[in-house]
Amino acid sequence: MKKLNYKLIVSDFDGTLIDDNQQILPDVRNAIKNYIACGGVFAVCTGRMTCCILPRVRELGLKGLVVAYQGTVIADIESGKILKSGGIESEGIAEICRNIKELGHPVNVYSGDELYTDIPKNNEYLQRYERIVGIDAQYVEEDIAEFVLKRKLFCQKVAILVAHEEQAALYAELSRRLSGKYDVTCSAKVLVEISPLNDNKGEAVKFLANEFGIPIEKTVAVGDNLNDLSMIKAAGIGVAVGNATEALKNAADFISVSNNEGAVAEVIEKFGFLNE
Repeated sequence: MKKLNYKLIVSDFDGTLIDDNQQILPDVRNAIKNYIACGGVFAVCTGRMTCCILPRVRELGLKGLVVAYQGTVIADIESGKILKSGGIESEGIAEICRNIKELGHPVNVYSGDELYTDIPKNNEYLQRYERIVGIDAQYVEEDIAEFVLKRKLFCQKVAILVAHEEQAALYAELSRRLSGKYDVTCSAKVLVEISPLNDNKGEAVKFLANEFGIPIEKTVAVGDNLNDLSMIKAAGIGVAVGNATEALKNAADFISVSNNEGAVAEVIEKFGFLNE
């Protein structure tokens, strides 16, 4: 049995752990299995909804904890029990929605296991998003800010599906308007997301390290996008996959191969075990 080096490895899901076909490569599966068998702790930290990520990590055979909603929710994989659940009250979500609508974009609002949207259900981009994440969005015909307020929804995040060429400008403008009150980030080429301030993936890595009694300097975090920045900064070793954004690569301690080339398997082999 190999001896462990870094005892906790935390991986983003989309664009990192899975390939562009939404699959976990066999080499990655085997690497995770071997790492866990040697006593390592492997965890997934994603922007996906809790109900959407649980089936995927169970499919992978993972036990322990999974982090959803950019670090806002932490759940036990086997039971689904929520250990930590943050969010934004309805007044804050309404404020976010109004700002997005002023900029001319539709809105996705996430509350627990429910996704509410003012994007028409026949929209092909919404339909593709629903297929990828495995959720059926509920269409809101009325003003979505008013809808949130009427229902007093406590929400984990708000997201905007946007054309890739518009993403940078929208991110910059929402950051100007909302930074300091909320966390504004990008999690994919077509997503800008707003979630609770200081309730991010970096804080989730610290939570996991504390929960498993592992010194933070003996942790590794690996990701591909701006929402992974806090995570790779918090961990002992921060890794950007080969397909990561330049901003993440610039902040990383190590740049791995791409998600389509089994980046997580390479990370486990390089950092998970002591060289003998």
